[in-house]
Amino acid sequence: MSIRIQGLFKKFGDVNAVNGVSLDVQQGHMLVLLGPSGCGKTTVMRCIVGLEQPTAGRIEIAGKPVFDSERRVNTPVNERNVGMVFQSYAIWPHMTVFENVAFPLEMKGLPAAEVRDQVEDMLAVVGLSAMMTRGASALSGGQMQRVALARSMVMRPSVLLFDEPLSNLDARLRDHLRVELRELQTRFSITSVFVTHDQQEALALADEVAVMQAGNLLQRNDPISIYRRPSSSTVAEFIGYQNVFPVEVQGERDGGTGFRIEGIDRAFVAATPPGRGSGGTFACIRPGDIVAELAGDASTALASNQVRGEVTLASFMGSHVHLRVRLDEDDKVFEVFDKSVDPAMRVGARVSLTIAAGAILLLPRSAA
Repeated sequence: MSIRIQGLFKKFGDVNAVNGVSLDVQQGHMLVLLGPSGCGKTTVMRCIVGLEQPTAGRIEIAGKPVFDSERRVNTPVNERNVGMVFQSYAIWPHMTVFENVAFPLEMKGLPAAEVRDQVEDMLAVVGLSAMMTRGASALSGGQMQRVALARSMVMRPSVLLFDEPLSNLDARLRDHLRVELRELQTRFSITSVFVTHDQQEALALADEVAVMQAGNLLQRNDPISIYRRPSSSTVAEFIGYQNVFPVEVQGERDGGTGFRIEGIDRAFVAATPPGRGSGGTFACIRPGDIVAELAGDASTALASNQVRGEVTLASFMGSHVHLRVRLDEDDKVFEVFDKSVDPAMRVGARVSLTIAAGAILLLPRSAA
């Protein structure tokens, strides 16, 4: 079943929580809505399921309008055939695992034998067959989330919605369930919308990512395109470009685009021309694309796209060391992921940073 959202608006008082958003989700695909708290992503999802009534716009599920402000269509929640997995699990602690998953089927009036067969099949899918008689209050957080997922999927919904369902779990379990959730969604070809503020989670789960801010849709594309070609510095910051600096573009230089970072009296080169848009131009650089080396003689001239500074933070992350380097000029701070894991790269060390021209994106604050 597909989803189509056209010109969706939702106001709370004088605030536009959702500002004219239009989106399509193809059958069997997962769309991830990514953005900070308060950007409108959860409101969009709640409008799809029917927990919020939009101010204006149109929502279709499987080609059928479930909301249309012009034609005054507003299908009740229980008639939309939409499942939802909440951040807080929303399972009943006084029931067993089996009873929690069986509840929506019993509300439909299905025969007891059919309920048992469907529940047992779904608990096998989510790996909880051995726990069906256990009380829900005796489960771990990860097990509770599996129960919530099984309860939503057992109804065979046309659409499945996820409201940051992994955010309450520890990092290891979150990574594990993320893979399982994606596998289940793909196996059953369930059209899904997933809400998160975690860019790694968004890229790992999505067929398409839609980045939102202040109720507006900033960019929508497949995860690889979003990762490699963000349309603006605002989007770049959401997906891991931790070094974002305002710049003055100086024209063509050395086969690329020359520019100067505000406060640093040095010339830099980016391999590509600046993107079109408004709000000024910004250099956007990923921490993992910067090469850090112990600085030599301070009198040695710096090469193109090189700066010097002092390490103010060195945090070991396993595969790399997260360095925070304060530059000698203008006290600017660069975030660097040093893959060499050199013990000499510690707080107080003098380092030089080199940035390849191809690792720098020159982006507007807002895309055209």
